Amino acid sequence: WGLKRKLIVSMLMVGVVLAVGMIGYHVIENLRWIDAFLNASMLLGGMGPVDAMKSDAGKLFAGIYALVCGLVIVAATGIFLAPILHRVIHAVHAEDEG
Repeated sequence: WGLKRKLIVSMLMVGVVLAVGMIGYHVIENLRWIDAFLNASMLLGGMGPVDAMKSDAGKLFAGIYALVCGLVIVAATGIFLAPILHRVIHAVHAEDEG
């Protein structure tokens, strides 16, 4: 149950950030929902935006969103992998030296 909960939390984090990105692209740059999804998911996946931003507000949003995406992916990965790595360390009987 613990690992499932960590996976759910990680997926929710990514889903919320994806939704925020879609809304931002749709409202600020007037992209269609499918294009907003494409741009947000590509940034969230680390690939970069597909459409060029036309407005200064869109460029600012895309830059901030890209930074947030990087942090969220690192955090979500850490949340999910922490219990797995904890078990691996115990399995190899790693000892504290302190």
